[in-house]
Amino acid sequence: MTPGPEAECAASRVPSITSSGHRVCLLTSDGVRIEAAHTPRRARSEADPATCAGTPAIVLAHGFTGALERPALRRAAAAFSQHADVITFSFRGHGGSGGRSTVGDREVEDLAAAVRWARALGHRRVATVGFSMGGSVVLRQAALHGPGEHGERTDARPDTVVAVSAPARWYYRGTAPMRRLHWVITRPTGRLVSRFGLGTRIHSEDWDPVPLSPTEAAGRLAPTPLLVVHGDRDPYFPLDHPRMLMSAADPATAELWIERGFGHAENAAAPELLGRIGEWITARTPS
Repeated sequence: MTPGPEAECAASRVPSITSSGHRVCLLTSDGVRIEAAHTPRRARSEADPATCAGTPAIVLAHGFTGALERPALRRAAAAFSQHADVITFSFRGHGGSGGRSTVGDREVEDLAAAVRWARALGHRRVATVGFSMGGSVVLRQAALHGPGEHGERTDARPDTVVAVSAPARWYYRGTAPMRRLHWVITRPTGRLVSRFGLGTRIHSEDWDPVPLSPTEAAGRLAPTPLLVVHGDRDPYFPLDHPRMLMSAADPATAELWIERGFGHAENAAAPELLGRIGEWITARTPS
């Protein structure tokens, strides 16, 4: 049998993180190999470490069933590359990455590996932008990879965080799409549908312990700037989700955009919205 696409990164040697402008494999702290790619800012032809230091990097965290090569994430990367270098990657269990999806739990380590790679490339300023499941991951990752023992910034902590179409709490089943999603995640038949129909391999074990909730994480981010973006036509999470996130966040450092006509996550994000997010990031990511 020919190995699936997930075997390509999972079985390969991890390339040197000094490689740039190409797809690489990153090794997470818990031993999962993650495919990632670096897209230089449009004004630059390659990721020269001498110029990376002065250029911000935006690390994109896709939604559930997304991946590095999915058209929606590639469109988002192209839009953000007008403003910064862009790091894209596939979460565990997605695309060419190894492992199995834990639907937002251990994915914080995948994002941490991508942020560390951005730092290793020379970027002093790194923002994380997450969509849907990725939105919950960027919140938790920034909260969990906080300042070190003496208050210094760790190499995995972002300077700016943007959560787009993110849930505020776990186990939400208040909409039909979320009830379908829970069937996919929790039932053996659903996981088979996900693997062969959606290209996403899901771990069969329940969370133990239950991860820090996105709302709790939002309350721990200050003084890191936070932008919460949500659509008034989101079919998955109604507007009480972004409002819960904002109620927990520090109003001095957090901002909420409710977008008229916007649906859900990267698949519905128009270039105009992505452009405004990119401008917001570059204005608030400290040098």
